[in-house]
Amino acid sequence: MPSATNKTVPTSADPRAFCEAVPHAGRREDALHLLDLFGKITGHPAVMWGDSIIGFGRYHYTYKSGREGDFLATGFAPLKANMVVYIMPGYADFSPILSRLGKHKTGQSCLYLGRLTHINEPALTDLIRAGLADLATRWPVTPT
Repeated sequence: MPSATNKTVPTSADPRAFCEAVPHAGRREDALHLLDLFGKITGHPAVMWGDSIIGFGRYHYTYKSGREGDFLATGFAPLKANMVVYIMPGYADFSPILSRLGKHKTGQSCLYLGRLTHINEPALTDLIRAGLADLATRWPVTPT
């Protein structure tokens, strides 16, 4: 059975220290806010995945092809151009929630945000919860 290892794996780096070191003041402020928000919503501790992703919870997947691995259940990355929110694994249609969110762009399993001041936080909270609920119907979510 084929298997693959994800390149992005949990590390021992401190997520709060990472957020505090974000160069752009606005992105740093938003990252620290999301760090607390995701922790409150998920109940999972924050864990650095790779160099730039802060994850909450994890899941183990096995596809019909035989590929399997572990990945973060949800999280975010305070990148230079955008704040990226990971709503995994991207199966569900979250259009009704997204319509309430405010200014954003979407990718396959990602949500690209500018400043959080342009976002409806209750809608973001609903989206994180909905993403985790959808993920849990496919793969069990565990603490990292």
